[in-house]
Amino acid sequence: MRKALLAVTALAVGAAFAVPAQAQQLVLMTGPQGGSWYPLGGAIQAMADDAGVAAIAVMPGGGIANVQGVQNGDADLGFANSISTVDAIEGREPFDGPADNVCNIGTLYPQYFQMAVPVATGIETVADYEGMRLVTQPVGNTAEQVIRAILETEGLSYDDMAAVDFVSYSDGVSLVQDGNAHILTMGTTVPASAIMDLANSTNIQLVPLTEDFIDRMREMNPGYAPITIPAGSYPGQDEDVLAVGYATHVVARCDLDADIVHGILTEMWDNREDLAAIAGAMRDTTLEGMAQDTGVPMHEGAQRFYEENGVM
Repeated sequence: MRKALLAVTALAVGAAFAVPAQAQQLVLMTGPQGGSWYPLGGAIQAMADDAGVAAIAVMPGGGIANVQGVQNGDADLGFANSISTVDAIEGREPFDGPADNVCNIGTLYPQYFQMAVPVATGIETVADYEGMRLVTQPVGNTAEQVIRAILETEGLSYDDMAAVDFVSYSDGVSLVQDGNAHILTMGTTVPASAIMDLANSTNIQLVPLTEDFIDRMREMNPGYAPITIPAGSYPGQDEDVLAVGYATHVVARCDLDADIVHGILTEMWDNREDLAAIAGAMRDTTLEGMAQDTGVPMHEGAQRFYEENGVM
């Protein structure tokens, strides 16, 4: 696998500014260990390094932190989640004000918000979370905001939990395995490697939501959508599980050169099989899907790319 998104991007930067590619350093914000963004970002960085191009994939990152990093100019690109990016554009909490330098360049795949519990806990629904110990990700991750919304929809909050641990996916698995937490939550692809790790050592089940529950969540943010975790995704999961979902996309500084963004998307599409080998959720990615309206302004370079390919 010789081509990488960051390698192509850094080369495009060099061409655009007529300086050696090695003089450029592109920053891509990724995500925590145990999710899909971290290995994808690490593989992209490795491929860029193999090509002799300086590139940095920053972690742990998260859907909120990454958008803020792009807005502040600390990063050129970042993985993000549509619901958090829309909150940023609108200036809603947890953002301090409207983001005016964050543009969409392409939607990649759906994210599934998953809640796994040991069967021995007796937890069946979100209502059973009261008095339990919950694991979520550090503040700055979209998943941490999602579990807040789920609790609020049920009429609960962190104050109703016995404890809340804000840790990486890997550390969260360890807490549940050791009996020091009851509920593992995360927003990522299916199957999630962290939940697979837990399922291989503990008899678990996924906590489902209902259509009505998700409709109530949509009143807070219309970007939420029902999504099904297929039966058999995890050991012992014999039935489909309804979850809340949202879209993962890539955002860039709106003032990043349009030719660079056009080059990124060209290489992403031409090498989509390589990217899908890294992140299996991208196997079904289409140009139409990448160009979908997420409620986030489309970057000028991305707009040109999709128009040239007849999907906008």
